[in-house]
Amino acid sequence: MVTFLSAGMIGLSMGAQYALIAIGFTLIFGILGVVNFAHGGFYVLGGYLAYSLSHALGVPFVAAVVLATMATAAIGYIVETVLVEKLVVDHLATMLITLGFYQVLITGIVVIYGAEPADFQFPLQGSFRTESFYVPYSNLVVFVVCAVAILAVNWLVYRTRYGIALRAMADDGPVARSQGIPPATMFPMAFAIATGLAGLTGALVTPMLALDPHVGEGVLLKAFVVVILGGMGSIPGAMLAAFMVGLIEAYASVYLGGSRGALVLFVLVVAILLFRPQGLFGVEARKA
Repeated sequence: MVTFLSAGMIGLSMGAQYALIAIGFTLIFGILGVVNFAHGGFYVLGGYLAYSLSHALGVPFVAAVVLATMATAAIGYIVETVLVEKLVVDHLATMLITLGFYQVLITGIVVIYGAEPADFQFPLQGSFRTESFYVPYSNLVVFVVCAVAILAVNWLVYRTRYGIALRAMADDGPVARSQGIPPATMFPMAFAIATGLAGLTGALVTPMLALDPHVGEGVLLKAFVVVILGGMGSIPGAMLAAFMVGLIEAYASVYLGGSRGALVLFVLVVAILLFRPQGLFGVEARKA
């Protein structure tokens, strides 16, 4: 029972991480219609920015995470404005642009930091233990921060005028424009929020797992799995699917082993999509 509950707590922590990544990914797709292949790169960038601030400049870890999040959001805003905005209606072009930016970004990180993993450790060590379960403090902190961020994004999207405008752009862009909602303002802000979430996740999670230039590839793959399972363009679907994936991955890894656990995850995802191809909260496909 201790193992079962502990695996569940770790699975919830993993699910919260995946949810932040997937929400940003699906936000960009839902609002701009862009499949952002650079999303994993912003995760890596957030990790390296937090690492540089905390190790090279001696900034406290909490402040380093906040600054890394703000920096990745600002860079995302610039990328959308300079590279993506002019070709936002050409989906193939934006995929190639974001993929190219990812390659440039990762190459720059390798040149500056090297190809070897960075020595970046989470500042809080040890585990919280009770008679029923135990969970590392790092997982608890990450879960709480990610949960707060998820609630903040939901409040922004569903409770504010800006969120209403974002959802209007996602539902019917031409009608939203006719009502005076300016894409030139909405698109960069949506991109900045999404990349900021990726940077926040990278700054928090890479000290727990690993920080090297290529960890973003696995993150992007997991984001694809979560978003497709939840339904392309659906934020609630992405959140539910993220926690499902986190719990399945945690329990399968504990009871079946790492490689078998990954296999079980993908088999279950394929099985779900066979019965519900549009995903758990599937929405109508975006018109070209």
